[in-house]
Amino acid sequence: MTTPALLPLSGRRIPTLSPGASSFPHHRATLRLSEKFILLLILSAFITLCFGAFFFLPDNSKHKRFDFGLEDVLIPHIESEKEARHSSRQVIHGVGAHDEHRHREEEESLRDKIRADHERALQEAKEKLRKSKEELKAEIQTEKTKVAEDLKKKDGPKPLPPVPMPKLVGVNDGDPGDPDTKEKRDKIREGPSAQAPQFLPPQLSAITGIMDSMMKHAWDSYRQYGWGHNELKPIAKKGHSTNIFGNSQMGATIVDALDTLYIMGLHDEFKDGQEWIEQNLDFSVNTEVSVFEVNIRFIGGLLAAYYLSGQEVFKVKAVQLAEKLLPAFNTPTGIPWAMVNLKSGVGRNWGWASAGSSILAEFGTLHMEFVHLTYLTGNPTYYQKVMHIRKLLAKMDRPNGLYPNYLNPRTGRWGQHHTSVGGLGDSFYEYLLKAWLMSDKTDTEARKTYDDAIEAIERHLIRKSNGGLTFIGEWKNGHLERKMGHLTCFAGGMFALGADGSPDDKAGHYLQLGAEIAHTCHESYDRTVLKLGPEAFKFDSGLEAVAVRQNEKYYILRPEVIETYWYMWRFTHDPKYRQWGWEAAQAIDKYCRVSGGFSGVKDVYSSNPTYDDVQQSFFLAETLKYLYLLFSSDELLPLENWVFNTEAHPLPILHLGNITLPGSETQR
Repeated sequence: MTTPALLPLSGRRIPTLSPGASSFPHHRATLRLSEKFILLLILSAFITLCFGAFFFLPDNSKHKRFDFGLEDVLIPHIESEKEARHSSRQVIHGVGAHDEHRHREEEESLRDKIRADHERALQEAKEKLRKSKEELKAEIQTEKTKVAEDLKKKDGPKPLPPVPMPKLVGVNDGDPGDPDTKEKRDKIREGPSAQAPQFLPPQLSAITGIMDSMMKHAWDSYRQYGWGHNELKPIAKKGHSTNIFGNSQMGATIVDALDTLYIMGLHDEFKDGQEWIEQNLDFSVNTEVSVFEVNIRFIGGLLAAYYLSGQEVFKVKAVQLAEKLLPAFNTPTGIPWAMVNLKSGVGRNWGWASAGSSILAEFGTLHMEFVHLTYLTGNPTYYQKVMHIRKLLAKMDRPNGLYPNYLNPRTGRWGQHHTSVGGLGDSFYEYLLKAWLMSDKTDTEARKTYDDAIEAIERHLIRKSNGGLTFIGEWKNGHLERKMGHLTCFAGGMFALGADGSPDDKAGHYLQLGAEIAHTCHESYDRTVLKLGPEAFKFDSGLEAVAVRQNEKYYILRPEVIETYWYMWRFTHDPKYRQWGWEAAQAIDKYCRVSGGFSGVKDVYSSNPTYDDVQQSFFLAETLKYLYLLFSSDELLPLENWVFNTEAHPLPILHLGNITLPGSETQR
């Protein structure tokens, strides 16, 4: 007996017998006859309706003759009413006879046209009935595609206005100068086939091989096993996604990694990513995404790729996505929802976030990207949205000068009083500083807000442990929790970046504070078995820079510690930061590399850790980019010309001496 195979057809699955089965032709003939019968029934009903309508419709000529009778009443009196009436009737009779003849000709012509239409419709129906089901399906699909293309042309994006490209410096440079570091850098760029020169120190030679193979291994594994998916499961060797990207394949790793590929000179890989974006990246999907994550990874990544490469497709895609995020701002306060459906525009907040609140680090980490969107499009909406958020926050009371992590977008009131420079708060402070830097230091309001916030953080959150380690705790309901997260380690680089321009000649103080935070975070790495840092670590009960809870012992390829090493290297050129970066690179390559990519580990204190089986998109966007920059010269993406968003996507400083952003009060 032959088993029916299931084939999809327009969302259904119908049983179809194998061609070898004896009953297969009979089955097809029965199906074909039933379809023909139904089509003929519909056609005959249509023809009957048309002929019926023709014979039973009222005679139009009678109505027209009646109109002339009315006109007789409206003719003015001439010499006498009788003469006028007689004259009028004579005219009407002559005109009416001529008109009736004309209408008979029109009716005959109409009958001929109807007969011709019926003949044509009948002929088309016969031709349709002769076609197979597959041919009919193909015709329908062709028509649907044509309609979709016509709609896309009609409703497609308007061309963006031409704007002057900001002066771009250090896109393809970065020669470190000294021969050892130069050879190391060349090794990173050229790939595993390049051999390290004999005069390189053994340690430096080892760095070159590891650094190159890390980016190539991560990208090639994703290309092979997860292409088009948001992220990669390197052990299962398949695609991966989380709820921050919704349920669609948006290629997050491709978009996030583009600028890293470009500055590393991996242009073939960059071209592959660009082609996927041109052909597949579509934001008109029915999926719910995180506004914050999509902004920093997708819009930030696309804008950076545009500025670095000059390819218009990246700018166009960034603007298309930004338009999809704007409905998230439709709240009573203008504070955006955390999540938005890209198709419907419906927004909501995370269920766990303090009675439906929005999160400080999410709605406070939009400024850089949205200012660039306004610059590139001429549309002031983006700039106005983020400036409205700033103005609203400026009016609110802040307990002890601190910004709580939660704000209700309906009421405009703070949620629970929890303040953190790590998760939930971190990049809000970062973007205050970077808004000032990106404006060519003209946005003094942002700088003042940053300085006031850092002063409150120093007063209430920054402490020294008994062992002399400087750490940043978390403020919870009037109490300081002596715990620091891996995410908080970015602050060392932030303090160094903001040192120049600090009030009261505190530049040296903040550079030193950055160095102390970098040292503490290095200790959190050095005190583990794997030499990789835990997710969070405490400073009490005799333990310092060590994780206590099992769910805080994991490392998921995070970049924040290496990010701080890079900023500290740029501002001090102290060689220990390159040494610490090398230690981290070596540990990642040793313990996180698997055959299908790189994976996070669940316990950095175990010599035999288990994997979480996720290669995060930010590993390629941030961790490997900061490692590469750490071993490059200061001429590659100099900080005088570029500002990195919180996903390490470089955006140019807008040196706009004679341009004003629409809606801005500050002339630049």
